[in-house]
Amino acid sequence: MSPRQARRTLVQLAARNATQRVLSANLRGYAQAAAVQDTKPPVALFGLDGTYASALYTAAVKTASLDSTSKSLAALAEVFKKDTKLPIILNAPTLSPSDKSQIIQELQRHMGGQDKGDTVKNLLKTLSDNNRLGILQGVCEKFTTLMGAARGELDLTVTSAAKLDNKVLQRLETAVAKSEYSQGKKLKVVSKINPDIMGGLVVEVGDRTIDLSVSSKISKMNKLLTDAL
Repeated sequence: MSPRQARRTLVQLAARNATQRVLSANLRGYAQAAAVQDTKPPVALFGLDGTYASALYTAAVKTASLDSTSKSLAALAEVFKKDTKLPIILNAPTLSPSDKSQIIQELQRHMGGQDKGDTVKNLLKTLSDNNRLGILQGVCEKFTTLMGAARGELDLTVTSAAKLDNKVLQRLETAVAKSEYSQGKKLKVVSKINPDIMGGLVVEVGDRTIDLSVSSKISKMNKLLTDAL
């Protein structure tokens, strides 16, 4: 190989290596940008419980514990369903540090060792330190909303004064699924009971609310009467 050919070969190799370095840097940049974007909650939530749920989602994604965190919060949600006095206990202003510690231990027991990396344990500790254990039930519900959104689901929350029959819920789900409210997404039905609405239904689909409750009708009637006087 002549000196000229050797120089040409070295120049080509240098150019090729430079190109590879640029491509590698770009790929790393894209990967880092994608990683940052993936940690962002799929939907925006409001309220203090929504803020904590969103922070928990981001922390779980970063620590690769999203699945175990979801299962742990689902277990806690079941505890709230079975123990109606739990929200009252968690909201008690007289809870001592010792009381809070015992409550956290008991809640962890119900999670059954599913809390990978202590992600939910850290949440409970943070809520306890800030005297906000009372919003734990809301955090569980909001986190379920985030997980549903991540799976492409849409929450259909039906609130009634008394427990609804499954057939009624199925008919409501079918009707909403055929409407524009569903946005073509799979619906996840959540049934709630609130005696304060007195009768009728309050249907929430994503960020939309259809208030067909008796209490709402009475409020509207009272407003009409007040305005007329």
